[in-house]
Amino acid sequence: MEQYKQEFIEFMVESDVLKFGEFTLKSGRKSPFFMNAGAYVTGTQLRRLGEYYARAIHDNYGLDFDVLFGPAYKGIPLGVATTMAISELYGKDIRYCSNRKEVKDHGDTGILLGTKLKDGDRIVIIEDVTTSGKSIEETFPIIKAQADVEIKGLIVSLNRMEVGKGGAKSALDEIKDLYGFETSAIVSMAEVVEYLYNRPYKGKIIIDDTLKEAIDAYYAQYGVK
Repeated sequence: MEQYKQEFIEFMVESDVLKFGEFTLKSGRKSPFFMNAGAYVTGTQLRRLGEYYARAIHDNYGLDFDVLFGPAYKGIPLGVATTMAISELYGKDIRYCSNRKEVKDHGDTGILLGTKLKDGDRIVIIEDVTTSGKSIEETFPIIKAQADVEIKGLIVSLNRMEVGKGGAKSALDEIKDLYGFETSAIVSMAEVVEYLYNRPYKGKIIIDDTLKEAIDAYYAQYGVK
């Protein structure tokens, strides 16, 4: 596993973004883990988060694209932090863009924040995590209505690796099949479990045998077969 992925897993735990215990998800599923990207709240955390996203984008899609699109609301700081990180790490200027929840009819008018989209723009979409694909369902038509653009792919921070709405494939694979663009993540839950299982982190074991059994049972029920 790449060094930055190992660091990112520790970063999620350290930032209290990835938690383990008993959680009820929006879907009603009882999960032994929960991710909340809203817990990244400091300048240092956002700078580091942008760097991890930038490395994952570079590894999965290269830098031959024009715009990083972050769906409102959580995608807005992700897009800003990551475009800055791409500039810092790779010396490449990528434009950022997000959608508004409501169309603005005065001043900086329209449905978009940041850059305007132009015919021929190549776009990577950035999100925190995707469990149902609902935000893509909302933002995909908005993006395509602005200009004749190419969406190169979607990047999320964590692939939960559980079945999406269709009940057979992961949410990321459902998006790929439905919209025809690639999907990827900085890390998958399989990589998280592999890295943290029985490994001491700051003097304690994050995923012990009991928690590993709970995670395995969750994936036996909801994981992608």
